[in-house]
Amino acid sequence: MADSPGPAGGGRPRCPRAAPTVEPVLFLGTVALGLQAPLCTQYLWERLGAELGYNGSAASGSPGCGNASSAGDPRQQEVETLASHWNLYINLAGFFVGLFSVTLFGPWSDSVGRRPALILPAVGMALQAAIYLLVMYLRLHVGYFLLGRILCGLMGDYNLILASCFAYVADISDQRSRTFRVAILEACLGVAGMLASIIGGQWRKAQGYINPFWLVFAVSLATALYAALCLQESVKERKPAKLFTLSHYMSVYKLYAAPGYQRSRQKLALYSLTFFLIVTIHFGARDVFVLYELSSPLCWGSDLIGYGSAASYLTYLSSLAGLRALQLCLEDTWVAELGLLSNISGLVVISLASTTPLMFTGYGILFLSMAATPVIRAKLSKLVDEKDQGALFASVACVEGLCSLVATGVFNSLYPASLHFMKGFPFLFGAIILLVPAALIGWIEISDTTPEYGHFTDAS
Repeated sequence: MADSPGPAGGGRPRCPRAAPTVEPVLFLGTVALGLQAPLCTQYLWERLGAELGYNGSAASGSPGCGNASSAGDPRQQEVETLASHWNLYINLAGFFVGLFSVTLFGPWSDSVGRRPALILPAVGMALQAAIYLLVMYLRLHVGYFLLGRILCGLMGDYNLILASCFAYVADISDQRSRTFRVAILEACLGVAGMLASIIGGQWRKAQGYINPFWLVFAVSLATALYAALCLQESVKERKPAKLFTLSHYMSVYKLYAAPGYQRSRQKLALYSLTFFLIVTIHFGARDVFVLYELSSPLCWGSDLIGYGSAASYLTYLSSLAGLRALQLCLEDTWVAELGLLSNISGLVVISLASTTPLMFTGYGILFLSMAATPVIRAKLSKLVDEKDQGALFASVACVEGLCSLVATGVFNSLYPASLHFMKGFPFLFGAIILLVPAALIGWIEISDTTPEYGHFTDAS
C-alpha cells in the first residue's frame, strides 16, 4: 500500500507523489460544513422568528430590518437571543459526545490506519444532514437538530476529519516542510469554505433551505467514498487494535504526562494553550458573524451573508500566500505573530462596523489572520514521536472541540448581553484576548534554547 519511510523525523513521503492524497477529504468535508453552518443559523432565525410572529428578519428578505422602528424592536432582540441560545445547545450536544469519540478514534488510527478515522465522521455528517432534512420537510421542532448533532458526534464529527487529515500529512511529510504542508491543508479549508458560502447564500435565497441541505448530504457521502475507495493509507506499520479500550485515552494522556516527553511537556502545554485561545476567538467570532450581519444596522440578506462568509474563508488562502512569502525572511514564530496582529486589527474594525463597506474592510484586514494556526500545529507535531501523530492530533481535536464549546458558550451569551450598549463588543473582547497568545508565542521563542528539530532522532 505505502512506500517505506525514511529516517524518523526527516523521512521521505510514504506515498507516491501522483497517488491520491488527503486534501480532497478535507476539502469535501469543509464544503459540507461550510454549507451547513450558516444555513442552520439562518434557518433557526427564520423558524423561531415565524413562531414569535416577527416578520422583520433579513433572512427572509424583508426590508423592515433597516427601519428605525425595527432597530429597537424587542421581538428582534428576542429572536436574536433565542437563535444564539439554540446555537449553544446544538454545539453542546455534539461536544460532549465528540470529546470521547475523537480521543478514541485518533490514537486507534495510529495502529489501524488513518482511513477508518476519515470514513466514520464523513458518514456521521451525512446522517446529521439527513436528520436536518427531516426536520425541514416535516416541520419538526428545532430540538431534533440535537439528535443529528449527537449522532454525528458519536462518529467523530468534523473534528475527527481535521485530526486525521493533519495526522496523515504528518505521516507523509518531513519536519522541515511540515509547516507549509499543514498550511496547504488549512488553505483547503479556505477554498472549500469560500465556495460553500457563495453557493449556500445564493442557493438559499433562490430555493430555500432544503435543496442546499441535500447537497450537504451528497458531499458528505462523497467524502466517505473517496476516503474508502481512493485514498492510500499513510500508516506504514498497521496492526489490529481493539477500539474500545482505555489504552487509547492513555496514549493521549502520556503525551503531556509521560517521563519520555519531559523536555517537550511545557512547550506542548503552552502551545496547546495558545492554540486554544486563538481557535476559541475564531470560532466565537464566526458563530455571531451571521447574527451580527442579519440584524440592524447592517441588515444583510442571505447573498451578502454568503459573500461575507466567503471573505472570512478567503483569509485561509491569503494567509497561506503570506506565510510562504514571510518564511523566506522570518522564522515561523514571527509569521504567527504577524498573523495575530492581523486578527486583532480586523476584529477591532468589525466591532465598530455599522455599514457594509466598513464590515468588508474588517474582513480585508484579517488577510493574514490564519497564519498562526498552521505554525502551532506544525510545532506541536514536531514535539512528539512519529508513531504518536494520531494521538497528538486527537488531543488537538479535543482542544478544538473545547474551543467550540467555550466559544459558543461565551460569545452566544455575550452577544445578546451586550446588545444594549455595544453590538460589536464580542469582537472587541476577542481582540483583547488574542493579546495573550501573542505574548505566549513570543515568550516561548525568546526563551527557547532547544532546537526545533531532533527531539527524538539525530536526523537533524
